[in-house]
Amino acid sequence: MKTARAAWRRLEPVHGMIYFVPEARRRYADLGLSGRAGYFASRGAAFGRASAELIISTFYNFNPAFVRQAVDGAWDATTPQQVLDARYAAAGEALRRAGIHELPDLDEVLALTRRAAEAAGEHGQGRPLFAAHAALPWPEEPVVQLWHAQTLLREFRGDGHVACLLTEGVGGLEALILHAATGEVPVDLLKATRAWPEEEWAGTRERLRERGLLDGDSLSPEGLLLRRHIEDRTDRLSLPAYGALGDAGCERLAELASPYGRAVVEAGLLKLG
Repeated sequence: MKTARAAWRRLEPVHGMIYFVPEARRRYADLGLSGRAGYFASRGAAFGRASAELIISTFYNFNPAFVRQAVDGAWDATTPQQVLDARYAAAGEALRRAGIHELPDLDEVLALTRRAAEAAGEHGQGRPLFAAHAALPWPEEPVVQLWHAQTLLREFRGDGHVACLLTEGVGGLEALILHAATGEVPVDLLKATRAWPEEEWAGTRERLRERGLLDGDSLSPEGLLLRRHIEDRTDRLSLPAYGALGDAGCERLAELASPYGRAVVEAGLLKLG
């Protein structure tokens, strides 16, 4: 399980950069999608003309009012296929800017990642965001194929994570606050990107304290146990994908993926612009 998590985490920047790079913002803007409309429409376009309610349900932790405002009119400006094409084009452009296409062992990294992604496709039930992306055709260019494969693995893991949160009675805003309490992500960043009103954030934080999950603004011992349980369970739910590689394959992918994740970071592709 640890080797599977390492394989996913080390390659995750290859997918995650799409939410930050100017290449994506420019292409979405060309389609008439400004601000966060580009994010919601591009990630939701695999569903087709995704409604705000579908995005709220599957993305899970965004302020619903913010999503409705951002998505309003998006599909009057463009089509899901145009947005998907723009997203793939932006991914390829940004990853080439980072030099991903010139890194060693690209063929092997792609083969391992695609094998895991295709294995995940045999377990799409109950994973709507993953299943929608898995139904899309594979790109032709190797660098974009790698991005698509890692996108599938990210959404596969993400749907499993939402299932764990639901099972444990942790809502979207509660999950954000518990995440913030780990110190792994700045609170201001989570507040800015998820757009929950301050009074709702404060009220939910107080309820988490009453549940014994927070001690001040930090995780209590009970909160730490819950977070660990959710992450461990999420890892286990990801195994149908990475199990296809076996421990040796996961170790090999984790080893080879390090330069790829590092190249994305060093090129500044994960910086808010």
